[in-house]
Amino acid sequence: MANPYLPLWEYIPDGEPRVFGDRVYIYGSHDNANSDSFCDFKLKVWSASVDNLNEWVCHGDSFHTRPDRDHESDTAAWTDGYLYAPDVVEKDGKYYLYAYIMWAKGCVGVSDKPEGPFKLLSTYQHNLTDDECGQGTFIDPGVLVDDDGKVYIYCGYQWSYMAEVNPDNMYEIIDGSYKKDIIPTAEPYRFFEACSPRKVGDTYSLIYSPIPGSRLVYATSKSPTGPFEYRGIIVDNGIDYPGGNNHGSICKIKDQWYIFYHRMTNGSIMSRRACVERIEILPDGTIPQVE
Repeated sequence: MANPYLPLWEYIPDGEPRVFGDRVYIYGSHDNANSDSFCDFKLKVWSASVDNLNEWVCHGDSFHTRPDRDHESDTAAWTDGYLYAPDVVEKDGKYYLYAYIMWAKGCVGVSDKPEGPFKLLSTYQHNLTDDECGQGTFIDPGVLVDDDGKVYIYCGYQWSYMAEVNPDNMYEIIDGSYKKDIIPTAEPYRFFEACSPRKVGDTYSLIYSPIPGSRLVYATSKSPTGPFEYRGIIVDNGIDYPGGNNHGSICKIKDQWYIFYHRMTNGSIMSRRACVERIEILPDGTIPQVE
């Protein structure tokens, strides 16, 4: 699989890789070529067979905050803000999209298919203060459906937080479950943004972007609520490139583990393209840094 692995006209940063059935899906933001801003008012989904990672298929638009020629807005009742860094999980045969919307309350969408399109289910329902959850936005949500059926959401920008989601409706935050600074901002953690939870065996891993944000690093715990131990750098997209942020996650496809991330292009920190590298997870849980 060569980088960038999607066609050169497509820009999908913040990619969350998920294997559903016999395909791997990429859920991310949508950048535009030669843009002077990050992201877009729509989300798109791409997928590939787990048996052929060189042939990716575009499933089209999956969610909108603004109408276009072919689609109505999914959030017209309360916002038309930029869509950032989504995640998708499966629960009881349905697929749930968790979206961060710039300067607005985030939301959850639902679909019968992993590629969508996703229909608005609800905004997040909670009793948290604006200071606790980033003014209700739930920034860059990463979601984990644990083996026992419990659901957790991990978020943050410049500071991290998490909470448990009611698995009966998938959008209500359970009172008393909120926890701040699950990843510290102090050395060596230096949390910045881009929480992405994964469970590897009996170990919980949080992949995130530290300061400086060109890296993806990881921390691990034996509990979904921590405490998490800093483990190191997985990949750095700032080497020989303009720098900027990074956002992505790890994914096991058949017998091989990968790190999905993005890289800046066109001499700018905008127009970010999706990239991937093979990784190795050692018996002690260590992930050696890759190029």
